[in-house]
Amino acid sequence: MPLKVSIADITTLRVDAIVNAANPSLLGGGGVDGAIHRVAGPTLLQACRALPESAPGVRCPTGDARITPGFLLPASYVIHTVGPVWHGGHHDEALLLECCYRNALQLLRRQRLHTIAFPAISCGVYGYPAAQAARVAVATLRDELADDDAIDVTLCCFSDGMRATFQHALSAA
Repeated sequence: MPLKVSIADITTLRVDAIVNAANPSLLGGGGVDGAIHRVAGPTLLQACRALPESAPGVRCPTGDARITPGFLLPASYVIHTVGPVWHGGHHDEALLLECCYRNALQLLRRQRLHTIAFPAISCGVYGYPAAQAARVAVATLRDELADDDAIDVTLCCFSDGMRATFQHALSAA
């Protein structure tokens, strides 16, 4: 199971799918979500708008995932997932974050894709402590890919500090 940590702009990666740390509306936002929408172009927003709502203004509930084409991105697909907002760790945040990784991989497999890059889901404005999020990400990915060496996973970090945090979690696991 190839699992690696890198420092890069996720919008530049040539992989089958990149993961978008989205908000429930899937209509763009800040951080990695805004960057992905800017680079993919306006057709990504159109594709997201075409996805059905599960509740008013919600196209993707927290922990779930949706897939769209990558449009102008080097990646063929974008897998959108909504991470949990950190509320102190007592509101199923770890379970919801785990679901983000598992559901993204399920979509990858369903599409018969083999390479994927994840950002640090929920570690930005959603406030999830990076070291805790990294441990959840690594443990979930290791568990999910234990018997699957056909998928290459990159944990893509935008800063050296975040890369060091995720590398530490990977080395410690």
